[in-house]
Amino acid sequence: AGRRRPDAAQPRPAHRRPAAAPASAPRRPRLTGRGGILVICAVSFAAALAGGLAARAEISGVAFTAACVLAALTVRPTDLLSLTVSPPLAYFTAALGAEMLLTIGDGGFARGVAIGMAAHLADVAPWLFLGTALVLVIAVFRGLPRNVRAFSDEVNGRRPRTAAEDRAERDRG
Repeated sequence: AGRRRPDAAQPRPAHRRPAAAPASAPRRPRLTGRGGILVICAVSFAAALAGGLAARAEISGVAFTAACVLAALTVRPTDLLSLTVSPPLAYFTAALGAEMLLTIGDGGFARGVAIGMAAHLADVAPWLFLGTALVLVIAVFRGLPRNVRAFSDEVNGRRPRTAAEDRAERDRG
């Protein structure tokens, strides 16, 4: 009846709340590299369908470029390398899926998809180059060179560099 718990004699530490982030700096959402690629693919798919139905290829190109910029700005800095190599393939996959849906029911399905894809890619080629270039430019300013060095170190079996070593190398060069 009079038993005490062993920790009852020790005073409990005061509960501390973690410091709240400053109100002037709201936390931006971050995507993984796969999430950024998925955003590009989903937006491109929807826009390719809309552009195909409206017979306006620029809808697809503008949406792809906007999705690329959004993904490059919201992907975690550590995932920039995987994002930078993926936009053309993500667009091709989305456009192929949309073209297949738009061609269902037409005679000569495979021929219709092949001709539709060739025409579609020719129409949006400038937008593809622009979107991919914008991803690269934004990624360079967000830390892509650091990711490339880390990947190179990993592939070549070198130990990862510290931030101090990176700064020293930058200062020397």
